[in-house]
Amino acid sequence: MTHVHATAYSTPPGPQGGEVYRLALPNTAGAAKLSRDFIASLLTVSRHCGLVDDARLCVTELVTNAHRHTRTSLIRVRVTVQRKLVTVSVADDEHWALPEPPAFREVSGGEGGRGLLLVERLAFAWGMTVLGGHLPYRKAVWFTLARTGSEP
Repeated sequence: MTHVHATAYSTPPGPQGGEVYRLALPNTAGAAKLSRDFIASLLTVSRHCGLVDDARLCVTELVTNAHRHTRTSLIRVRVTVQRKLVTVSVADDEHWALPEPPAFREVSGGEGGRGLLLVERLAFAWGMTVLGGHLPYRKAVWFTLARTGSEP
C-alpha cells in the first residue's frame, strides 16, 4: 500500500460526493469500543470491508487519545465514505491539546506514545486541524484510508 504523509497540520480532504456519518460520544472509557463498532458496521455496509481492520485500529487510537488527554465532554467522530477513500475525523473541545506528530518526538520505551505512529503507518494520509473561527474552538485529528490498488 502506498503511504502518503500529509502535513501534520493540514485539513482532511472534502467529501466530494461522499456520504457523511457522525457519532457523538460521551468522554468515557467505553468511547473507543463504541467508535470501533460504529466504524466496522459502517464500512461493512458500505462495501469497504478491506478497510475495516485498519479503520478500527486508527479510530481506537484517536478516540483513546481524546479520552485520556482532554477534558472534553463529547468526542465527535465524523466519517466520510467515498468510492475509493474513507476519511475519519475525531474532534474534541480542547484545541490547545494538539498531539505532537511522531516525527517531532521520540517514543519512550513504555507502551504509550505509539498511537500516532500506528496511524501514520496505516493511513494513506493523516493530519490535525483546529476547527471553527470563534470560541469555542475544537480540534480534529483525522486519517484517510484508501482501497488497495486505488489512486485517489
